[in-house]
Amino acid sequence: MNSFPVFLRNPWLLPILSGIFIGTSYIPFPPWASLFGFVPLWLFWLRQTRLRPVLWGGLLTAFVFTLIGFNWVALTLHQFAHLDWPWAIVGLMLYGVIANLYVPVAGLFWFLGRRFLRGPERWSLWLMAVITALCEANSYTVFDWNFGYSWYGADFPVYQWAELIGFSGLSAVTVLTNLPLTVAWQQRRQPSGKYICGGVLAVFMVLNCGGLWLKSRLPPPDAELNALLVQASISNKEKISAEVGEGHREAIWKRYTSLTAEAIAAHKDVKIDFVMWPETAYPYLLGEWFKDSGQSQALSAFVRGQQVPLLTGAYSVDLASRLITNSLFVLDKNGAIVPPHYSKSILLAFGEFIPGESYFPEIRKWLPVTGHFARGPGPEQLLALNGFKMGAQICYESLFPAFSRSLAQLGAQFIVNVTNDSWYGTWQEPYQHMYMTLARGVEFRRPVLRVTNTGISTVGLATGEILEQSPLEQSWAGVYRIPYHNQPAATFYQTYFWLLPCLLWATLLALLLSGITRKS
Repeated sequence: MNSFPVFLRNPWLLPILSGIFIGTSYIPFPPWASLFGFVPLWLFWLRQTRLRPVLWGGLLTAFVFTLIGFNWVALTLHQFAHLDWPWAIVGLMLYGVIANLYVPVAGLFWFLGRRFLRGPERWSLWLMAVITALCEANSYTVFDWNFGYSWYGADFPVYQWAELIGFSGLSAVTVLTNLPLTVAWQQRRQPSGKYICGGVLAVFMVLNCGGLWLKSRLPPPDAELNALLVQASISNKEKISAEVGEGHREAIWKRYTSLTAEAIAAHKDVKIDFVMWPETAYPYLLGEWFKDSGQSQALSAFVRGQQVPLLTGAYSVDLASRLITNSLFVLDKNGAIVPPHYSKSILLAFGEFIPGESYFPEIRKWLPVTGHFARGPGPEQLLALNGFKMGAQICYESLFPAFSRSLAQLGAQFIVNVTNDSWYGTWQEPYQHMYMTLARGVEFRRPVLRVTNTGISTVGLATGEILEQSPLEQSWAGVYRIPYHNQPAATFYQTYFWLLPCLLWATLLALLLSGITRKS
């Protein structure tokens, strides 16, 4: 360790340094250390002869970057789970321990591979990098973050490569770039170390230039629409009271209808194709089974009076299970519900269901305030309105590329996403979630229309350009002119969704076979 600066002579500072590098490269920070964030941890791992410090080092790195990058979890536990602040902080600490276990798991697999195959250090480094990239890509976490999103958040053109390899592919490339920079650090006193750094920088610049080219070659849109997004900024207290029938429903209803009517009147010279309200915006039950209720009649009358179709999030009921659904409905300009409506299928753990409850029903007695929702069938149909083919997402579902790929495969011209981010504060999560949602539009080259309860509501175009962003925690309405393609072509990533994961696994297999052959 004598080759390190004095302040890093304690080897345990290296995993901490990696945690700081990685955590401060997440949105809303710029990705300043994304390309070398793992280097200190990997250098620490390379010097270990026992498994235990490898595991503890990986856990320490993951803990630090989770606390930095996802500290909004404490606010969520305070507001959503109703925990007092001390317990919310404890919950954040526990989340920091378990949220990104892929780092120590990667260290475990690498250490075992090195011990049993005993390859040279360069082979060991390759094994470390590939295993880390695979563990990151295949880890399970509630908030499915990856390193590719930060390039989009900072508007580096390299994110345009997502149409070929997806943001998960960009993340893998980012992790793998730590490999040559680790070697560069090891050889920093030699000319080769400087050449490696220069080569990495040159390739990064070329990839950014390639991103600009990928954007420039996109065919011009052949259609456009005008959408009105309405963000009423309903507080959590109001929403909870309305959901349990303790008031505020009428106030919420009036806020949405007045904002909508005022915005339509203010844009009377614009033909608005439809209005969008956020997730569970409509404060009453909605669906064919409730169409004769006074509230449903009032909604139909309002839409009919405005003569503008409406997309709105609302609670409904799954008749088979008798459970509530988190749904998205389309009403035509005459106020009639246009089938089919969509019900959320990827539910939020501990928010909309309790993991394992179907096997251990007693769990609900321990967590009685946790939501209990029915799952929808998934992305099997598109929403239809006046010839539009709309792919529906509700909140959390935008984080999963395979979900949006199914919508693209169905022929969606654009994606409509309704969200409620009011539980997360204004510091990190609204920005992280926004970019993760709009990233699907880059991967599949379709616009994404995103309306939220408290912000950020906006539209991401197929080019990756993000239009006006709504203010946070303010009532707001905005009209967007959105170009799109009537028949969007499939992207390379959409067609060859499996390609990069297969290449990574094949590389790992080749490394292992190389090690086995060398040992024999």
